[in-house]
Amino acid sequence: MQSSHILIIGAGATGLIAAHILSKAGKKVTVLEARNRCGGRIHTLNYELFFKNAELGAEFVHGDLPVTLNLLREAGISYHSASGEMWHYKDGKFGQEGEFKDWDKVVSKLGELKADISIKDFLDKEFPGDEHKELRAAVIRFVSGYDTADPARASSFALREEWQNEDEGAQHRVEGGYGVMVKYLEDECKHAGAEIYLNSIVREIQWQPGKVKVVIDDGTKFEASQVLIALPLGVLQADKSETGAITFAPEIEEQNNAVRSMGFGSIIKVLLEFDEPFWEDKETEKLAGTSLKNMGFILSEEAIPTWWTQTPQHTPVLTGWLGGLPAFEKRDASPEEILQLSLQSISNIFKRSVDKLKAKLVAYDVANWTADPFTRGSYAYDTIEAATSRKLLNEPIDNTIFFSGEYLYEGPAMGTVEAALTSGIGVAEKMLN
Repeated sequence: MQSSHILIIGAGATGLIAAHILSKAGKKVTVLEARNRCGGRIHTLNYELFFKNAELGAEFVHGDLPVTLNLLREAGISYHSASGEMWHYKDGKFGQEGEFKDWDKVVSKLGELKADISIKDFLDKEFPGDEHKELRAAVIRFVSGYDTADPARASSFALREEWQNEDEGAQHRVEGGYGVMVKYLEDECKHAGAEIYLNSIVREIQWQPGKVKVVIDDGTKFEASQVLIALPLGVLQADKSETGAITFAPEIEEQNNAVRSMGFGSIIKVLLEFDEPFWEDKETEKLAGTSLKNMGFILSEEAIPTWWTQTPQHTPVLTGWLGGLPAFEKRDASPEEILQLSLQSISNIFKRSVDKLKAKLVAYDVANWTADPFTRGSYAYDTIEAATSRKLLNEPIDNTIFFSGEYLYEGPAMGTVEAALTSGIGVAEKMLN
């Protein structure tokens, strides 16, 4: 039996920032992480020959976010612009048109909504029939792609708030990748005396007020006065029989119901490195009718619909993104199947044969976060019940069990590293007080 003041389950951004604060304050902290690495949904690749500082997980700093940027400054980690042109490919044509047609009508109708309903029900009610078929499909694609949400569960009120307060500020990437920030937090935790155990899959939490016993899969037990559960929402929603799922003794049924009522998206992310950035060449310029050298994103209706480059850095890496229900439906697909879908999607857009693309391919990696047992999805989205559930889960159980994570964040940066860090800082301060 190993004893601490505080046990933290999960060594992602939330768990590490909380451990950093608590251990610096003199608490004896033990962190248990199921993976063989820290970082959770942050996973930076940095191989010698390819994928230099490439992100399999979180990638962007979405605007001038204070918590993230302050932490980077504290760590002496620089960041650079991630700005680039937004392109669309539809009906065989490249374009830079702005928001899709009638977007203002959708936002206006949302503004008139008096009672919250799912965005799917809203669209079916306010924009019915064949005349609005394309509009409904465009909104659904956006909700699936950007929010990685199930439109039948996603809150119209939450999406209204998001769309009315969109941050058009600068986007950034962390120099060296988010993994550098994770390493800084990990080192700071250890320096302050915190212990981090990797490959430690928590199976059961036995508790009573002021006392917690955590059992991991090899039977090892850890004891503390308090436990902080800093796991992805998808893991907390997992069935008890599934890998990574945690049981409580005694049960905490009210909190479990709150967890199940919240939304957690699905995502598959693809990294492709070619021998050159062919989308910048003369053949693509002729195809598009203009240069795509400053292309940041290209959106389409292909099987893998969203792609982005490393602009303004001109590297031969393309990143693919499949979110929402389409990603959930592909959760059991093999990496080879996802690669084939990816190459076919790019082939359809850039009019290069799949064989030619394969010949130019240097390396690929597929992050099927939805199938990953220690993540089981992407990030949280608001359902109609989410606000009430979040309020409940942000309150500790008998000052003994605490929850934290990006799904408990309230603010304009939902689903981001900023949300995870903010939640971790907030719960650490609550535990110290």
